Amino acid sequence: MTEAIRAHGLGFTYRGAPQPALEDVDLAVAAGEIIGLLGPSGAGKSTLQRVLTGLLTGYRGSARILGREISGWGRGVYERIGVAFETPVAFGRLTLRENLAYTAHLYSGPTRDPQELLDAVGLAEDAGTRAAHLSKGMGVRLNVARALLHDPELVFLDEPTSGLDPVRAHRMARLIAAERARGCTVVVTTHDMDLARRACDRVGFIVEGRLVEIGEPDALCRRHGSRQVRVTWDDGEALFPLDGLAADEGFRETLRTRRIHTIHSREADLAEVFAAVTGREL
Repeated sequence: MTEAIRAHGLGFTYRGAPQPALEDVDLAVAAGEIIGLLGPSGAGKSTLQRVLTGLLTGYRGSARILGREISGWGRGVYERIGVAFETPVAFGRLTLRENLAYTAHLYSGPTRDPQELLDAVGLAEDAGTRAAHLSKGMGVRLNVARALLHDPELVFLDEPTSGLDPVRAHRMARLIAAERARGCTVVVTTHDMDLARRACDRVGFIVEGRLVEIGEPDALCRRHGSRQVRVTWDDGEALFPLDGLAADEGFRETLRTRRIHTIHSREADLAEVFAAVTGREL
């Protein structure tokens, strides 16, 4: 399978910093894959994204994008990749439609219809609104629409659900899936564990500049989490290990002596797995 990204021994240190922001990162992302990068603030996620998009130079090791070292691409790489950072960026006096139309003129190839993209991110009714009046969540969605404007092969999305309510966050997950369906590779940096588990083929945990774990979300939860059963009754609740449940005397005693309200299985979520693997909280 063709690789969209291949990093090996990747490191980067900001000038004057006592410690590297990235250290010995190995990462391979297949074409058409959706990968999530999870980590606390300052872990190195944004630095990794900036190196892979050519915004930071002077890195150590290798960082290949679409078959070529990023340092050898030049500005031509932006004809083939899209980038949406978390901080909204737009011309405030232009409407949303005008912002996308202006950006479209920066590309040498064909671009998508601005109105179609605004509809895809849930901003169709706001197409005539000046960007100066956008909320944080609307600005994030405009960033995503702009990143997809030229049908890139590889897209980097930084916190694409920041400032979004659950309904709009679900819509963003569907949009990411639609981009994968057309063959696009998507790299998502996020604190949104629901988005990471629902939308990503694999997730990687980044802590102190190192990629410490990577795998399919459900597989990581099974490997590092504990399977439990949660039982509730009138004035209390308890958790029991799912494995060996039939022989668990405490569970059986609870069923015999309590008026049970609910019994639910409970699997670890990604935030719990991240804490178990790294010893850090997201």
